[in-house]
Amino acid sequence: MIQVGTYLNVIDNSGAREASCIKVLSGYRRRYAFIGDLIVVSVKSIRSKRKVSSKAKKGEIFRALVVKTKTRKTFFSGDSISFLQNSIVLLTKQNKLIGTRIFGSVPKNLRYTKFLRVASLSSGLVS
Repeated sequence: MIQVGTYLNVIDNSGAREASCIKVLSGYRRRYAFIGDLIVVSVKSIRSKRKVSSKAKKGEIFRALVVKTKTRKTFFSGDSISFLQNSIVLLTKQNKLIGTRIFGSVPKNLRYTKFLRVASLSSGLVS
């Protein structure tokens, strides 16, 4: 469960390391976001190696796709999935990926959404 104020790891190569949730999108008074939901985030820290060439700067506001959550998510088929950290992928206002690579694996159910590109760029899929 991701809510306002939650710190999240950024797992793409946009240059951001950590971001904080500002708003959970898609719904009136919606409080929590799960895997596959869109949120608005503010970048809190960036990766130190590529400070000059990073696409994301500290303090900038982006949309993000929630890719991993610590909270267990149960699907209608009976399968459930949880991860060891909360992670996101940064997006533009038009919901295009900012980074060109995604580090680590992502859930298989992202393949059946409009974010198929996230599943194809990742290093693996987890069911």
